[in-house]
Amino acid sequence: MHETGPIRREVLPNGLVVLTEPMPHVRSVSVGIWVRTGTRREPALLNGIAHFIEHMVFKGTERRSVEEIARSVDALGGMLDAFTSKEMICFSAKVLDEHLSIAFDIISDLVLRPRFAPEDIEKEKGVILEEMKMDEDNPEYLLHDVFTQSFWPGHPLGKPIVGTRETVSGFTRDAVLGCYRTWFRPNNLVITAAGHVDHAQLVELAAAAFGDRSASSDGFVETPPQAQPQITLRHKADLEQVHILLGVPSIHATDERRFAVYVLNNLLGGGMASRLFQNIREKLGLAYAVFSENTAYRDTGTFTVYAGTALQTAERVVSLVAEEFRRIKAEGIDAEELRRAKDQFKGSLVLLMESTTSHMNNLARQELYFDRFITLDEVLARVDAVTADEIQQVARQLFQPDRIAVTVLGNLDGFSLTRSSLAC
Repeated sequence: MHETGPIRREVLPNGLVVLTEPMPHVRSVSVGIWVRTGTRREPALLNGIAHFIEHMVFKGTERRSVEEIARSVDALGGMLDAFTSKEMICFSAKVLDEHLSIAFDIISDLVLRPRFAPEDIEKEKGVILEEMKMDEDNPEYLLHDVFTQSFWPGHPLGKPIVGTRETVSGFTRDAVLGCYRTWFRPNNLVITAAGHVDHAQLVELAAAAFGDRSASSDGFVETPPQAQPQITLRHKADLEQVHILLGVPSIHATDERRFAVYVLNNLLGGGMASRLFQNIREKLGLAYAVFSENTAYRDTGTFTVYAGTALQTAERVVSLVAEEFRRIKAEGIDAEELRRAKDQFKGSLVLLMESTTSHMNNLARQELYFDRFITLDEVLARVDAVTADEIQQVARQLFQPDRIAVTVLGNLDGFSLTRSSLAC
């Protein structure tokens, strides 16, 4: 067993990791079971199967019908949730502390005993195909999907989490079972809980549920993608706005420069006081939504800027974003802007971390990406220590003109864009 402050970590003999963080001042507990596998570990012909499995476990287990699963946590006044990302799958519940054992029994049942009935698999294919249509009707989602596929072409990180019509339509029960049996093994799972929780109780629950399951390796070796920055124009006639996403390759999740990138992201497009918001929205009135975001994975990442604008101002908005890149690289930032960006980031982080769910998620992220636990106080101290020179340096490393990719989505009506607009 390993302890870091109030955080306790225990590894069962079969490799299952159990982590808890007590929050004695609350009466709730959030508990999650995490699979260390996401879209990037899927074979190309099975793109979307991790997300499909996440859906399928809710269609019935050996002990519960689909209706009983739906009602079980509701009956406790709690919440049941799940998601699939590029690098993980999560099943979680948030309940009153007195209901932890019941909630854990429910989510462990989903993970351990899904039925994968053939008729349910066929029905769920239709559900996923409808989800794809819904995503295609969401311009921001579609924009990010098109951007990622063109940014990392052919690499699993560039493929859509939900899969494609062709791959999902071809899923068989054997394929679903094969991936499930490979990925849902105890040494590929992490259990986290935060709130009014007793560590020994959760370890006991985990051992009872998973203790007889054997460890296994999927033998998968991850390779980092090679970015291919390009300009991608996607015509979609029914959109009123033109949606723009600029992006560059960024740092991986554990890179020591991440604290400087946090602050850079905040001052560039992280809030109402950010440069992009103030210049593009407030001063020029060219967009309602404009913001930046840094997304980090185990071995790579992206730094992106989103804006929605009119067709006639789309090229100008692209040039304005590139100009902000240039200004930060050439001129740096002053002490007042640095202080504001740090304070805004720290404030939003502290507010986010006041929920049990956020603590539960953070425990998993620490385990999945880091070799040790980093406290909130340490993160705040590292952010405080970031200098203006460090931000300027990381901006120069990230914002290189030949590394900028752009995706533009909308009723483009002959719109064109060249790399001259990206000069920074």
